[in-house]
Amino acid sequence: MTTAGNSDGSEGFCRDCLQTTAGSGRRCVYCGSPRLLRHPALASLTIAHVDCDAFYATIEKRDNPEFADRPVAVGGGKRGVVAAACYVARTYGVRSAMPMFKARALCPELVVVKPDMTKYVRVGRQVREAMRALTPLVEPLSIDEAFLDLTGTELVHGMIPARTLATFARDVQRDIGITVSIGLSCNKFLAKIASDLDKPRGFAALLQDDARQLLATKPVSFIYGVGPATQERLARQGFRQISDLQRADEIELIKQFGTEGRRLWRLAHGVDDRRVEPDRDVKVVSSETTFETDYADRQTLEQQLWRLTEKVSGRLKAAQLEGSTITLKLKTADFRLRTRSQSIGRPTQLATRIFSTIRELLAREIDGTAFRLIGVGVSALQAAWTIFAPSSEAMPSSAASPFPRSPEWEMLGRRPTCRRRCCCPSHRSASSRRR
Repeated sequence: MTTAGNSDGSEGFCRDCLQTTAGSGRRCVYCGSPRLLRHPALASLTIAHVDCDAFYATIEKRDNPEFADRPVAVGGGKRGVVAAACYVARTYGVRSAMPMFKARALCPELVVVKPDMTKYVRVGRQVREAMRALTPLVEPLSIDEAFLDLTGTELVHGMIPARTLATFARDVQRDIGITVSIGLSCNKFLAKIASDLDKPRGFAALLQDDARQLLATKPVSFIYGVGPATQERLARQGFRQISDLQRADEIELIKQFGTEGRRLWRLAHGVDDRRVEPDRDVKVVSSETTFETDYADRQTLEQQLWRLTEKVSGRLKAAQLEGSTITLKLKTADFRLRTRSQSIGRPTQLATRIFSTIRELLAREIDGTAFRLIGVGVSALQAAWTIFAPSSEAMPSSAASPFPRSPEWEMLGRRPTCRRRCCCPSHRSASSRRR
């Protein structure tokens, strides 16, 4: 198990400046930050759980700077309950679902804010779109948390998933004004556990070997799906802690509890074969970037468009989607938004086809205006009939030289061969059979 700040001597990186670090120092040698992430298997872990920190309360603190250092709870009146409590309020014992009168008794200085669900949903969508910019394999759990599968995305982002996630966390804090905690592992169950290890603004990596030791001391109710009734039934058979399940024979558990017994035994050992199931109600696949310097010249803007188009194409392929409406997004230096869309005859996921359309849309907007943001989107989506099919269209000649096509994009969405048994579903199932 490794959380940010641990010093095990493994190579890692700083979560603030993203520079690679080695050795056992407790601070980054480049920026002095203590927020270091190290783990010997960091490069092999691809399944993440992302959880926004005290989501409702953090948004209210963002929008009301005078609340920054004060205990804040979001919820109803005297007879209502706490919907969310900031971390300052939690030091007083205030918790979610607590009656508001009890929360006020524990913390007389508590600032109570009425919920604004419209605002929370809007921010949740912003975070979700930022997640989908990392990978199309995003499985939402609630308004403020989701599982992500970043398998293969190193080809897209040019960095390992851990560093991509650290960049995401930094950008969310900078651009949206809230913080997230991240758990990274080889499966969903362990990723969820890891995201709770280092809150708030945390980042923890967890392997199966680490997890078995960590889980051993937990009650059986720690396993998801084990409610009071199941917990009582397990207790009658002598299973009170997860260590009791770890010592049990898998076949005997199956005899006593059926398929639930097999599930419990596997999770007690940190084995979870569930895939990250993306939200199937995807309406648009897009990518955008904000420039450090505003640009007005066509060549520079086209180069940026090509890079974004390759990202969108890769995400479409990974999600097995294609679309027939291409959208260009531009934001001027004075923050005026322009969006231009065009429908094409046949749905596509090919970068060359998307780019040829988006370039035409851009040409109509080149009038001397400087732009601070540019984006590409594909909508009117449907399931793709063929994936990774070679393009029958030639790349536009004017675009071939400045930004050649990267062949690695054709691999996005394919699961690479795994050399660690804890990371590959086939290895995990094989390992389970041997047990």
